[in-house]
Amino acid sequence: MKKPLRYLAILSIVFISITLINATTYIKQSSSENSSNDTLKNTSENYEIKALKIPDGIHFAGEIVPIEKPDIKERMDRELLVNTYWQSNSLLLIKRAHKYFPIIEPILKKHGIPDDFKYLALIESGLQNVTSPAGARGFWQIMKDTAKENGLEVNSNVDERYHLEKATEVACMYLLHSKELFGSWTLAAAAYNGGNNGIMRRLKSQRVDTYYDLLLGEETGRYVFRIAAIKEIMNNTEKYGFKFDNEDLYNLEATKIVKVDSAITDIALFAQNFGTNYKELKIHNPWLRENKLNNKSRKLYYIKLPQ
Repeated sequence: MKKPLRYLAILSIVFISITLINATTYIKQSSSENSSNDTLKNTSENYEIKALKIPDGIHFAGEIVPIEKPDIKERMDRELLVNTYWQSNSLLLIKRAHKYFPIIEPILKKHGIPDDFKYLALIESGLQNVTSPAGARGFWQIMKDTAKENGLEVNSNVDERYHLEKATEVACMYLLHSKELFGSWTLAAAAYNGGNNGIMRRLKSQRVDTYYDLLLGEETGRYVFRIAAIKEIMNNTEKYGFKFDNEDLYNLEATKIVKVDSAITDIALFAQNFGTNYKELKIHNPWLRENKLNNKSRKLYYIKLPQ
């Protein structure tokens, strides 16, 4: 009988230990849940998601967005909401714009294109050298054939769609042609996304003459509204809740130009000889696509290097 009593005593100790552990765990969980609830309470008290008031007189390239029409108001509201409350993306766009708009603005002005078209580049690529599923590339998302038709070099070694200044020039040529075709900057912007032929077919088949009266697919149907929304937000950042100091914005690094009219067999070594490295050279010259420059035609290239 002594052994059963000993086992009973041991079981009692184990039971008491488990009970104490469970009680401690419950207290910790309760404390954690209360703390979490307090955090949620504080968050809900401090953070508000507000409906936005669409300002009167919102326009793109001097052409008024007719928000008095119910469907136009909803579409404008959607883009303002998306870009206001997708805060991280919109703040990145604001920061990048400070870096690259000073390059784009004078080229638009030179060709007589409204300054608002810089926001078209912004929504096309986020001011990054991205590639679309259809193969469009660079800040302005230019297709290969369009690039070549307008004098850009495009091959595996050099792709000038990634050359911001040259690509902006090509974009200007396309936009000027579209404006001449349609007589409207808004339709010219839509055609940059939907194609001149595509927009022309829709106008004829639907028997209308403005972008805002067209029934279009999702992407082109949102296109001008996205441009107008990001323009409105970036011109009134505090109104839409974006707060930052000038030092928070991105700046373009000062560069110098090196003229090259021969082949470069090793761009990494070329960069090193000028006191920089491959990465830095490619950041400033993304149109150089390989670690060499073939240049069989002895073309004159202007390569940017950190100053």
